[in-house]
Amino acid sequence: MSNERPWLAHYPPGVPAEIDVNRYASLTAIVEEAFARYREHPAFHNFGKTLSYADIDALSRAFAGYLSGELGLVKGDRVAIMLPNVLQYPVALFGALRAGLVVVNTNPLYTPRELKHQLVDSGAKAIVILDHFALTLQEVIAETAVEHVVITGIGDLLGFPKGPLVNFVLRHVKKMVPAHALSKAVRFKTALERGVRHPLPAVTQTLDDLAFLQYTGGTTGVAKGAMLTHRNMVANVLQAGAWIGVSLKPGRETVITALPLYHIFSLTANALVFMHLGGLSWLITNPRDMPAFVKELRASKFTAITGVNTLFNALLNTPGFAELDFSHLRLSLGGGMAVQRAVAERWKKVTGCTLIEAYGLTETSPAACMNPLDLKAYNGSIGLPIPSTEAAIWSEDNQPLPPEAVGELMIRGPQVMKGYWNRPDETAKVLTPDGWLHTGDIARMDREGFFYIVDRKKDMILVSGFNVYPNEIEDVLMQHPGIAEVAAVGVPDEHSGEAVKLFVVRKDPALTIEDIKAFCRENLTGYKRPKHIEFRDTLPKSNVGKILRRALRDESPR
Repeated sequence: MSNERPWLAHYPPGVPAEIDVNRYASLTAIVEEAFARYREHPAFHNFGKTLSYADIDALSRAFAGYLSGELGLVKGDRVAIMLPNVLQYPVALFGALRAGLVVVNTNPLYTPRELKHQLVDSGAKAIVILDHFALTLQEVIAETAVEHVVITGIGDLLGFPKGPLVNFVLRHVKKMVPAHALSKAVRFKTALERGVRHPLPAVTQTLDDLAFLQYTGGTTGVAKGAMLTHRNMVANVLQAGAWIGVSLKPGRETVITALPLYHIFSLTANALVFMHLGGLSWLITNPRDMPAFVKELRASKFTAITGVNTLFNALLNTPGFAELDFSHLRLSLGGGMAVQRAVAERWKKVTGCTLIEAYGLTETSPAACMNPLDLKAYNGSIGLPIPSTEAAIWSEDNQPLPPEAVGELMIRGPQVMKGYWNRPDETAKVLTPDGWLHTGDIARMDREGFFYIVDRKKDMILVSGFNVYPNEIEDVLMQHPGIAEVAAVGVPDEHSGEAVKLFVVRKDPALTIEDIKAFCRENLTGYKRPKHIEFRDTLPKSNVGKILRRALRDESPR
């Protein structure tokens, strides 16, 4: 077997070839073990406030009591969480899991159209939402199955007097909370007060139960819910935990959590793996405010940071970052998009810590490959398959290829999703009957078992670690009465890795670029909006009339 898995010979000392996913009955069991083992340790920090594992235990217990005892939600019901990185996120997350519910992570920046699709598709009965975004929900809630709304302000768990002050300033001074009228909404703190009266629901969970519907475009345009079971999540927590745990000390780590927790990378790596290790997750609510971000870093003795290439690059270009104390930093983990050599080399020079690239997908919970933590320098690879994971390169006719041959990267392991929610046809396209997942990425494996991404099979555009699907952009733009034809492609971008470029054939000769941008602002969340727009008289097409995106991409010099 070792010949088929040459990577095992290059595992860091102490990392096992396999993990035992049956060690835990569910993801909830991992969470509750952390509550018991690390009670007095700090768990989550935000805006100067720290909550211990005991605090999160009590708060999430109350929230679970509210969801089951007050709202009557039962095992398997879906609850959407539409929050940035604030203390309410882990409380809502662990409360929902302890109540046996399925969590539907929802991007707070979604437009009404995007939010409606996710709520309708998932059949979510309840949503926890930040008041900043309540107006978006108000526009679509009548068209969804959502019966219960829990609404929160950023300051709600920051204590007195800071919490009320933060909420007052955001609402009345900065005017960041638009007026809304969600008649049935209950405040988060009220939900916690009511939930305390109810016992923690007695829910029997198995590894086969669903834990998350994590939405992704997969290989096509419409967002689909990847069904991530407790088995998938337990496996990935143990796999990633085994990989990074050899270098980290349980109960002693502080990880900077700047990527949003609704994103699968941050959810698993930061909220779950570091919780399993008894670490402190230092939540950054708005990582786009780089000076404030650097100030937060100065206040923490951080030992680990996860991020995408864009984030590391932005930090390196922010005044004051290079002067920080990096003496405690032991783990810099990059994923979500390719780490660029120039950024990795500069990061090492400034921090003294190697930027370790990892690879994963929403469909793999997400970690599939990781570079060894003792890597001395950037190597351009996505690393080795992690414990209990098989990876292979297949030809177009689904035959395994030898080392150094280029083909599609295939992944198999206990972290591979069950399938797409209510989409057996889409599931069949990516999952083979014997459990291999088509990643859609073109790669090669060297003789030592390191994998390298060469290209992407699909037309997907990767903007700062977020998947953008041309089909979705084009479907939305075609609803504009002034557009006759449109094609969306990805072009290289020094800040975000790739950016969206639109090619538009006008129906209305008076249509302007600003008209299109305004339409996109209304219908597409920020990272999906085109950075470049070009008008054309015609678009290149195949003999059957299909727009040739690749031809447009190849002629775009940017």
